[in-house]
Amino acid sequence: MEHNLKHIEVPSSEITPESLYLSRRDFLKAAGIVSASAFLAACGVASPSVAATPGGPTTVPGWSPVLPTPSAKVPDDAANGTTDELGNPLNTLTDITNYNNYYEFSEDKQEPALLSKNFKTTPWSVTVGGLVSHPKTYTLDDLLKFQQKERIYRLRCVEAWSMVIPWTGFELNLLLNDVQPLSSAKYVAFTTIMDPSQMPGEAGLLYPWPYTEGLRLDEAMHRLTILATGLYGHPLPNVDGAPIRLVVPWKYGFKSIKAIVKIDLTDTQPTTFWNTISPDEYGFYSNVNPNVDHPRWSQATERRIGEVSRRATLMFNGYYDEVASLYTGMDLRANY
Repeated sequence: MEHNLKHIEVPSSEITPESLYLSRRDFLKAAGIVSASAFLAACGVASPSVAATPGGPTTVPGWSPVLPTPSAKVPDDAANGTTDELGNPLNTLTDITNYNNYYEFSEDKQEPALLSKNFKTTPWSVTVGGLVSHPKTYTLDDLLKFQQKERIYRLRCVEAWSMVIPWTGFELNLLLNDVQPLSSAKYVAFTTIMDPSQMPGEAGLLYPWPYTEGLRLDEAMHRLTILATGLYGHPLPNVDGAPIRLVVPWKYGFKSIKAIVKIDLTDTQPTTFWNTISPDEYGFYSNVNPNVDHPRWSQATERRIGEVSRRATLMFNGYYDEVASLYTGMDLRANY
């Protein structure tokens, strides 16, 4: 099957967050929540558009997508590695710490590095509860006792840019096994810290703070899902979600919630930040999928930070072989 590629200029209204000029009166008229189309930008570059396959795959394993899906098993520990498992070189520490979406601090991608500089990460604790046999509150020292490994993962933003990052952290399943989920638990909900005195973005009324995210329990238990505590062999920088954040490499980056203080296991699908704001644009699953476009831009290609040219987006961000079985039989267009 062939598709014709065409370039689409991104309107300036999508590049500049509308919240910068949306008046409070307009916001109130919007009944408390406005569409995320007002906030997220599509990188501000021309983007090829590819027609998505109707309905998406109904059975993921064995599905032959239009675009390539190279995949290789991620090493259990990639300590001191210089590339990911596909041979992609790491982004620099400067790249990683100076180009971030962290709306708790600012809607600008460069400002969070400065605004988060004095963010206090100690003392810190994470409460884990809900449908578990042994609810616990973990200090940061407790969390660092879980086996720490280096995992080099690609980070793919929903805005169609990407990086390759050497995280340090531990598999989330170790923490979940420690609290022992009940048989009724189906989902895992995450909540970030709510502290407007440190995070100026949280003082605004435009968003449904605090930031929340969620995974299905089997996604959370997958070996690739980690809680990151560092990168490049150093403690996690404030701007990247210190002291602890979620990393789910086959999903768009906004699923990987930062500065976590609460984890709850539930029997119902949890509400999540961007899905609450605009469910038509940001689904609960948000798996990287080149065949399912964002309503306002193509997901067929991406721009790797530090590179000029664009590259093809990989199904599940290139982790197809490891995670496709999680979605057997699912329509990935209906469950975007």
